[in-house]
Amino acid sequence: MTPIQTQPRPAGAHPEHRTAVEVMDEAEPQVCDDMSVEVALAVMAAARTGRLVVCDQDDQCTGLVTRTELAAVRGSSDYTDRVRLRDILGDHGSFASPLTTMAEAGQAMRSRRLGVLPVVDEQGSGPGILALSR
Repeated sequence: MTPIQTQPRPAGAHPEHRTAVEVMDEAEPQVCDDMSVEVALAVMAAARTGRLVVCDQDDQCTGLVTRTELAAVRGSSDYTDRVRLRDILGDHGSFASPLTTMAEAGQAMRSRRLGVLPVVDEQGSGPGILALSR
């Protein structure tokens, strides 16, 4: 897990000073990292969402996967039905703290080319996500 570094700052009138907890969206459905790609795609379809927050056996957030990523994995020549979400997470271990400012989160998301960044609290739970505005 790679937490985004934050500097404690008072919330101001400037939008970039608002914290993640003030602007985050509700968390996406959370699934365990031992789930297969096929089951994860079925969960996404049932939940009508394009992404899932992935947690380990201790309910600690370990990353986020999208429908596009899972479809690419399923379509690859290396794919088998034994591929688990933990096998494909790669560098999806970037997270924001609830105290991360929007300026910090935006910079981190752009530099890592992330469209979505999970917000993870001190206990490792994922209470929400941040998404770049279009």
